[in-house]
Amino acid sequence: MDATNATQAAIRGRWAVAAMFFINGFILGSWAPQIPEFATRLAISEFTLGLLILCFGLGAVVAMVAAGHLIARYGSQTTLRIFAIVAIFGLLIVALAPTVPVAAVALFLFGGSIGAMDVSMNSNAVVVERKLARAVMSSSHGFWSLGGFAGGGMGGILIQNFGHLNHAFLVTLIALVGIGVAFRHVIADDQPAVQEQQKFSLPRDPMIYVLGFMALLCMNSEGAVLDWAALYLRQELGTDIATAGFAFAFFSGAMAIMRFAGDGIRNRYGAVKTFRVSAIISAAGMLVAGLTPWPWLSIAAFAFCGLGIANMVPILFSAAGNHPGVSSGTGMSVVTTMGYSGILVAPSLIGFVGGKVGFSPVYVAVALLLGLVFLMSGLTRAADLNHDTVKDPVPI
Repeated sequence: MDATNATQAAIRGRWAVAAMFFINGFILGSWAPQIPEFATRLAISEFTLGLLILCFGLGAVVAMVAAGHLIARYGSQTTLRIFAIVAIFGLLIVALAPTVPVAAVALFLFGGSIGAMDVSMNSNAVVVERKLARAVMSSSHGFWSLGGFAGGGMGGILIQNFGHLNHAFLVTLIALVGIGVAFRHVIADDQPAVQEQQKFSLPRDPMIYVLGFMALLCMNSEGAVLDWAALYLRQELGTDIATAGFAFAFFSGAMAIMRFAGDGIRNRYGAVKTFRVSAIISAAGMLVAGLTPWPWLSIAAFAFCGLGIANMVPILFSAAGNHPGVSSGTGMSVVTTMGYSGILVAPSLIGFVGGKVGFSPVYVAVALLLGLVFLMSGLTRAADLNHDTVKDPVPI
């Protein structure tokens, strides 16, 4: 393949991985407005719902670890394609689950497909960055947030008017079309023959786990909004299901806007300063969302929080990929898995606590944890190391 064809393939690969991010966010965002109806349909308490969401998270974490091994052996292209196909049907099998035990298995499989696809597409985005010699991570996450906005925004309205099952069928159809278009353009990894002999191993540097802990706290905030904001607005602030769905939709929409601007902001102000300001914004938004008695102010506060959260996780992923003494793939795998346990596993604990004391104090506590992340902002300095070596980036 000559240089021109290779560049064109890389550009197509950039938009293919963007489509994968969008569909992953769309499927997960579509799950958010399904949660209140899911709890009502199975006649379960917040405690039981928390256990079921834990099944989703456990499936995701197990699959993420497995995806790390598969990526090391077969590359991100093959692994992403496989799990993207499986993820298409995740929401539908949950919507069809007739009993709690069946729902637990369905959520485990749903979480596994979403989690493994997530690690794979993040790894493939790193491959795209190397091919194009420019950052695309923040904007890729922007497409994920845009997908979450679309899924959450239309989900509540569709469920209210057409029922949860018809909504799940439509989500499946949209995901099938999107992944079908992107499938063949997903870019291949460099030197696949060498990759097949690589072995996945955990790094010994403790700082990579600190970055993972920071990612966990950041993504715990996303999980708190994804899994519980709709229930919070409906049960504690008295909104209807359509309005409740706007909490995650506006949160994701704000994240999408800021993530598309994120690479430029970071290039201008640096990772540490961008991360520090983002942490302040996210903590303030979460605090107001938890304290206000007015539903639309809470929705607006969640959106403001989304502006702050937007670039925190991409910066942490870049810091992990450029962490000195740790290979890019290994650092990304560790921080990604720890981070996504925050969005997939930690919310089950939030459900347990919220069922006892309400969700308002929970969101205040999440704001305080974001304050803790702010104090560790200096650890993201490695995210800028990649920028000093990038020359002649490919325009896209």
